[in-house]
Amino acid sequence: MNAPLPSHLLPEIKQRELPVELIDALKARFAERCSTALVVREQHGRDESSYAVPPPAAVVFAQSTQDVADVVKLAAQYRVPVIPFGVGTSLEGHLLAVQGGISVDVSRMNQVLSINAEDLTVTVQPGVTRKQLNEAVKSTGLFFPIDPGADATLGGMSATRASGTNAVRYGTMRENVLALEVVTASGKVIRTGTRAKKSSAGYDLTRLMVGSEGTLGVITEVTVRLYPLPEAISAATCSFPSIEAAVRTTIALIQMGVPIARVELIDGNTVRMVNAHSKLGLREETMLLMEFHGSPSSVKEQAELVQELANEHGGQAFEWASTPEERTRLWTARHNAYFAALQSRPGCRAISTDTCVPISRLADCLLESIAEVDASGIPYFLVGHVGDGNFHFGYLIDPNLPHEREVAEALNNKLVSRALALEGTCTGEHGIGLHKMDFLVTETGDGAVDMMRTIKHALDPDNIMNPGKIFSW
Repeated sequence: MNAPLPSHLLPEIKQRELPVELIDALKARFAERCSTALVVREQHGRDESSYAVPPPAAVVFAQSTQDVADVVKLAAQYRVPVIPFGVGTSLEGHLLAVQGGISVDVSRMNQVLSINAEDLTVTVQPGVTRKQLNEAVKSTGLFFPIDPGADATLGGMSATRASGTNAVRYGTMRENVLALEVVTASGKVIRTGTRAKKSSAGYDLTRLMVGSEGTLGVITEVTVRLYPLPEAISAATCSFPSIEAAVRTTIALIQMGVPIARVELIDGNTVRMVNAHSKLGLREETMLLMEFHGSPSSVKEQAELVQELANEHGGQAFEWASTPEERTRLWTARHNAYFAALQSRPGCRAISTDTCVPISRLADCLLESIAEVDASGIPYFLVGHVGDGNFHFGYLIDPNLPHEREVAEALNNKLVSRALALEGTCTGEHGIGLHKMDFLVTETGDGAVDMMRTIKHALDPDNIMNPGKIFSW
């Protein structure tokens, strides 16, 4: 059972009526690709958050940019909300129809439009997933490194400014999106950016749209950077006597400039869950899961240096994943940590949160937060992209016990407040959505949020683009 919205979010619930004339126009334009069936609407009215919100009034399955533009034009006539939908993996309520409206499903817009291997770029429709993209480009010797764990769409990843396990070396969507095609709130189609690696031509509208969470337009095309597949890839695990020891090792390797591709922290509690779920035999202690990219000699050099640093901080059982199959198994287990955690407490829901702090403050932030959740008695999982100071807690609550939700939300509030006090951010990669609207004000200040609101009002004067997200109208 999902939970109702907290009281501070109730003002965002302003259900808008979908006129019969609009439904008729949508069905005339899209025929069977416009659905008002409850089961379809409910599928598009939930994500991986635990909020209960009424589903959208209709779902349109778009197959082209013109489809999206036509939906938005019709919606704009009646001032009805439009909510983009990819595969529904968001965690902060991004796609919930808090004011009703039309869910525009772009999953059928899944064509790789052009691969420009010589320029290391590729252009795709928004419904292409990261795994599909890498399958399409593998014959070129290139790959797309942004890996948020879920097989998310490139449109959704752009909208939420996603990152993931490779960000410590390759950056986030912010650094890797070169150009976009976007349908604006009036139904116009605009292009932002080019395939050139840099530009100083006018406002950077690409960066404005990346991370806007569907509140300024619907992304219908994405051009991203590609990277050469490393000549050699090696993965390793190392266990530590404490979280602090693992974090200190990470800080040392980052400060020394070791070009590690991935460095993930998994606490002992979560390792136990992963072992049970994925049938692994990992040591059930705090662990770093690392990956090295480069030439065979550079990978060997990196790994030896990291092993030396780990030994200095009490690291032990440094083990190699010597084959691609073993590497894949390890990373699949890491990406399935969320589902492993849910399985550990049948019937539970996870209140997921993430923050990011300067890496020098990471140990302090983690240790205090762990002490709080341990004292609370709420089961939890903890994973972190610790190479860039980003980590995730998931509080596992019984949805039928309101007290547990209250405790989990209190823990989240303390965690985020601590990260902000340490000059970090309230979210490293999940986005604001519904869950962290108040924290955005705390982090950026009223003046910055007012500027964002001014942009929103100018580009979407009727507030039809995914309303009720990021900040209040």
